[in-house]
Amino acid sequence: MPDLVILRHAKSAWPPGVPDRDRPLGPRGLRDAPAAGRLLARSVPRPDLVLCSPARRTHQTWELAAAAFATPPALRLEPRLYAAAAEEILDLVRETPDEVGTLLVVGHNPGLQDLVLLLAGGDAGDDALDRLEEKFPTSAVAVLGCSGTWAGLAPGGARLAAFEVPRG
Repeated sequence: MPDLVILRHAKSAWPPGVPDRDRPLGPRGLRDAPAAGRLLARSVPRPDLVLCSPARRTHQTWELAAAAFATPPALRLEPRLYAAAAEEILDLVRETPDEVGTLLVVGHNPGLQDLVLLLAGGDAGDDALDRLEEKFPTSAVAVLGCSGTWAGLAPGGARLAAFEVPRG
């Protein structure tokens, strides 16, 4: 069964006059992104593939997180992740080759939070899911156990295995 790991970018800065896509990580984000990497490296299977939004803050988040792996996983910058809705992200996930056992997606809210709720939202009363539904903070990591193939992944087709918010 494949694992889908979701990582929201770390806290960004808001420099005046900088377009949203070009916003860098702020001081807290620079501390939290490596903590997210340490969490990923010790808690989930090493990703076979990382899909990352090309926005500066997401790419910086992944670069800092990837340093926790002895050998960083294969990375694909995916322009369609920038400002994507849950259904658009799900379409990208469905394009994943079957040989990918663990897929990591680094992106933005609200799309990531909505995706997790779309895939695992049927687990009423689950404490982690309740916390995630309330808020999916920067640097948050959600791990979903998926049934079947990537191409066949459908709403309700996953179980939330973990939800953590690492801080540096």
